[in-house]
Amino acid sequence: MANAISANRAELLAIANAVASEKMIDKSIVIEAMEEAIQKSARNRYGAENDIRAKLDPQTGDLRLWRVVEVVEEVEDYFKQVSVEQAQKLQDGAQVGDFIVDPLPPVDLGRIDAQSAKQVIFQKVRDAERDRQYEEFKDRAGEVITGVIKSVEFGHVIVNLGRAEGIIRRDQQIPREVARVGERIRALILKVERSNRGPQIFLSRAHPEFMKKLFAQEVPEIYDGIIQIKAAARDPGSRAKIGVISHDSSIDPVGACVGMKGSRVQAVVQELQGEKIDIIPWSEDTATFVVNALQPATVSRVVIDEEESRIEVVVPDDQLSLAIGRRGQNVRLASQLTESQIDIMTEAESSEKRSKEFAERSKMFEEELDVDETLSQLLVAEGFTELEEVAYVERDELAGIEGFDEELAEELQSRAIEALERREESFRAARREMGVEDALAEIPHLTEEMLVVLGGAGILTLDDLADLATDELIAKRREGPRRRGPDKGPPMKRDKRPEDKGGVLGAYGLSEEQGNEIIMAARAHWFEDEEDVTEGQPSDDTMSSDAEAVSDEAIAEATAADENMQEAADADSKQ
Repeated sequence: MANAISANRAELLAIANAVASEKMIDKSIVIEAMEEAIQKSARNRYGAENDIRAKLDPQTGDLRLWRVVEVVEEVEDYFKQVSVEQAQKLQDGAQVGDFIVDPLPPVDLGRIDAQSAKQVIFQKVRDAERDRQYEEFKDRAGEVITGVIKSVEFGHVIVNLGRAEGIIRRDQQIPREVARVGERIRALILKVERSNRGPQIFLSRAHPEFMKKLFAQEVPEIYDGIIQIKAAARDPGSRAKIGVISHDSSIDPVGACVGMKGSRVQAVVQELQGEKIDIIPWSEDTATFVVNALQPATVSRVVIDEEESRIEVVVPDDQLSLAIGRRGQNVRLASQLTESQIDIMTEAESSEKRSKEFAERSKMFEEELDVDETLSQLLVAEGFTELEEVAYVERDELAGIEGFDEELAEELQSRAIEALERREESFRAARREMGVEDALAEIPHLTEEMLVVLGGAGILTLDDLADLATDELIAKRREGPRRRGPDKGPPMKRDKRPEDKGGVLGAYGLSEEQGNEIIMAARAHWFEDEEDVTEGQPSDDTMSSDAEAVSDEAIAEATAADENMQEAADADSKQ
C-alpha cells in the first residue's frame, strides 16, 4: 500500500480494484481514501495552511492536484488568498470574491509521507468495511447463521461468520458444551449493535427462538406455515417444551414435529447437545394447555385466576414430584410456556386449603351478618366470599338460593350494608387517631381502610401523599379476586401480605390510571396555592403608586428629623 501513492496510473487503479474486491466495499470508497491520503501528504509538503485538493480519475488513473484560493483586493492570507492581478494570470475574468484553482505539480512522496498516506487509506477502508458489515447484519436478528469457531476468550466464543465476526457470550451458550477452535457451529443472531470497534454481532444457542428456528429447518410444515410453534421454553442443555398447533386438521402437529421414528426431533436434539424436548399440542383453552404442559404428570383439577395470571393445579399425591420435576424444572418450564405462575398442590393440600377458606368465610359471615352457622355456610357454598358481594349483588340472585326468599335476601343485604358501614366507621376512627387529615378522605378511590394503611406508612397529609410517585403507591400484582361496590369505584380486597406488593397500597389492586388520579388529586392544592399567590400580588401601577407614597412619607419624616436636630443644636448654642 505504501508504494500505491508513488505508483503509476495503472498500478493505482489495480490497487484500488484489488482492495475493493478483497474487502467487499465500493471501489469509489477506495479511490476517495487514496485522494484523501494524497491531499494530506501534499499539505505536509506545501504547507498545512493551504486548501489543497486531489482528484484521481477512476477510469484513466490520472491524478490532478490543485490549490483553492479566494480572489481579494488586498491579500491578508497568502496561503488561501490571491490578488486580482495574480488571479487574472490563473483564470481570465476572475473577480473579487471568486474562488479559483491554482494547479500544483504532482508530489513525490517520501517514506514518511507514504506511511502516513498508507494509514489514512487503511483507516478509511476499515471504516467502510465496518459500515458494510453493519448494514449486512443489522436486519438479520432472529436468523440462524453458521460460522467457524475462531477462538475462546474468557469463556466467550468468537465465531468467524465469513465477512464478520460474532460472539456467543457465556450466558448464551449451552451448558457443558465444549467449543473447539476450527469447528463449525450454528447459532441465532440475537442482536447487532454499532460500536467504535465495528459491528457487535451477538449470537445465542440458549435462546428458545434458536430451537424454534431449528424445528423450522427440520420440519417443512413449520417452514410452510401449516404448523405453528405458539410457545417455547428451554432449560438449555437439559430440557425444553414447545407448544404446537396445526392449521390443517388433517395434519397432526406433534407427529409432524417428531417425524418418522423421531428423525426430525432427534436432529434438533443432537444440535442442542442432547436436550430433551417435549412437544405439546397447543390449545386456546388455558386449562387444557396447562394440563398438556405438565406432562408426563397427571392433573386432577385446574383453577385459573385470569386477573392475576395465576394457575392452581391439583395433582394426585403420587404425581406431585413428577409434576414439579427435578429441581422444579417441569413446573418452571410449564410456567414459561403458559406465561402464568403455576402453583402445584396435592389433593390433600387442596382439600385442607378449601376447608380452611370455607371455615374462615363462614365465620366472617356469621359474625358480621349475625346469622347462624348453617346460613353462613350456605352463603359460602353458593360462592359468596366477601360482604360486598352480599350487599351489592342483585337481590333476585340472592333470593334464588334454595331455602331463601325475597324477605331474607333483603334482610341479609341490609345487614351486609350495615356491617360495611361499621367497618368503615371503625377505620375512620382509627385513621383520625393516627392523625391522617380529613382532606385525604376526599380524594377519589381512597377508602377509610386505605387511609389507615397510609397512616401506618407515615403519610398523614396531602403533601405527604403528593410527594409519592405512582409506583410507590400502587401495586403491579394483586392477590385474590376483586369485588365492586356501587359508589366505591373499583373493587377492592384486603391482602394479608402487603409487603409482597412493593407499593404502600399494593394490597388493594389499584390500576395505574387510578394511582395517577390519586397523586394528581393530592397535588391539586399546590397549583391552587400558586394561583392565590399570583392573585394576591399587586399590579405594576399599584406597586408604583405605593412606592411613591412610601417615598413621600420617608422624605417628610427625614425633613422633620432634620428640623428637630437643628432646633436642638440652636438651643445648646444659646446655653
